[in-house]
Order: sequence, then structure tokens, then C-alpha cells
Amino acid sequence: MNIDFTRIIPRIPYLLQGVQVTLTIALVAALIGSVLGFIISLITSKKGLLGRVLFLFVDFFRGTPLYFQLFFYHYGLPQVIPGFLPTAYHSAFVIFSINSAAYLSEIFRAGIQSIDKGQIEAAKALNISTWDIVTGIIIPIGAKNVLPAIINEFITLIKETSVAAVISVNEIMRRHTIVAGTTFRAFESLIIVGLIYYTLTKTLSIAGKVVERKLRYDLR
Repeated sequence: MNIDFTRIIPRIPYLLQGVQVTLTIALVAALIGSVLGFIISLITSKKGLLGRVLFLFVDFFRGTPLYFQLFFYHYGLPQVIPGFLPTAYHSAFVIFSINSAAYLSEIFRAGIQSIDKGQIEAAKALNISTWDIVTGIIIPIGAKNVLPAIINEFITLIKETSVAAVISVNEIMRRHTIVAGTTFRAFESLIIVGLIYYTLTKTLSIAGKVVERKLRYDLR
């Protein structure tokens, strides 16, 4: 068995630098995706033309691979849109944000539908404004109901950022490809990369459970 980490160990700091890129893409996509997803969930929860259009939008992004979406945006659109030449990071931020919004919108919609309608009707009867209903009832109660799903989506998003390597975003997997190509030690490099991803997702999973318990306790 030919396993030798001596050529990989000096390159671990280079691999770890990809963590910042991965987390930046995931965090930006999660923040933008949360805002867009929540707006979409409010619209698709009601009947109307815009709601049906947005439902098709969500359905398309949930029904096609992220790999395809990245390639379509980064390589396909520049062919038909004159002057449109997005950078790799631009494409990654846009597509991951939209993809996240599509999945989170369904999570938020499920959270909204889980809220007791009697609470909302009682608030309306007391002439409470729509904004106060959204911020005081829908968001806190809905978030509590779907928080585990939101955390899982963020963890999934971190793992899916590895797809960005195909358009040369210098995240963890892209750096592994470079290290493996220069050292010819793919197995050892993959072991380190796997441990990095596992540490990230496990840490976030534990932190998410702590936040979930605190939120449930505060909203009792």
C-alpha cells in the first residue's frame, strides 16, 4: 500500500485557505437565498399569476442539477448575451444564491403553512399591521418550525460549493485538484479534504442544534 503524507502536509495550509472561499460562497448564498426564498414563499403561498410564475421558477431550479445551472449561466448565457462575461466567482454567487432561494422558499412555505391560522386571524381582528404580523408571528414561529431544515440546507450548501470547482473557483476541491496534480498524491489529498469538509459540517450541525434548543426554549 503506497500511502505517503509527507508531500501533502506542507500543502495543508493551502487547502485550508479554500475554507474561506467555501464559507464565503455558502454564507452569501444563504443570506441572499433566505431573503429571496422568504419573499417567494409569501408570494407562492397565495394564488395569483406571479405566484404561479415563481412556482415554475422554483420547480426548474429544484428539478435541474446545480452543475447544469452553473454551466448554463457561466458558459451558455455569454454565447447569446453580447458583452455578458461573468467571472467564476460572480457565477458562483448568483447561481448558489438562486438555487438556495428555490429550496429555502419551499422550506419557508412549509413553515408558514404550519402556523395556526387562528393566530393570524386574531392579529388581524386586533388591527395589527401586516408588517407586525410578519415580523411578530410568521417569522419567529415559522423559523422555529423549520429551523432544522434550514440548518440542513446550509450544510448541504457548503458541500455543494465543491461543484464550483468546475468553473475554476478556487475553493477546497479546486485546490485539491491542484495539489493532487502537482504532488501526484490524490488519495492523501482527498483524505485531508474529506476531514476538512467533515469538520465544517459537523461543527455547523452541533452549533445548529444548540441554536435550535435555545430558540425553542426562548419561544415557549
